[in-house]
Amino acid sequence: MEYKFEIKQGKLKVTVPKELDHHCAVQLKEEADLLIDTYHVKKLIFDFSNTEFMDSSGIGVLIGRSRNLGFSGGQVVAMNLNPRIQQIFHLSGLNRIITVLPPSSDESTEGEE
Repeated sequence: MEYKFEIKQGKLKVTVPKELDHHCAVQLKEEADLLIDTYHVKKLIFDFSNTEFMDSSGIGVLIGRSRNLGFSGGQVVAMNLNPRIQQIFHLSGLNRIITVLPPSSDESTEGEE
């Protein structure tokens, strides 16, 4: 699996793999939840720069993390969406519950807000 996690100053950045499907969604969800709980993450950033495909399992991972962080006052954002992933966000309604950063923004795990 081609995903990775970076944690800095209460932010967790997840670099999403090429295909976010059932095969990797379960493990990604479990690892992200563990890191969120362990490091008291308040901002979760999904970086889709390498992602070409996402199925309903991937959508579920995003919705679940958004819901969980929402309970604790946290935020979930997505960045670097290609046109196909943007369409999935739009059709599934993810863009209404997850902040999608514009392509020009350089969100990172550095700094505080």
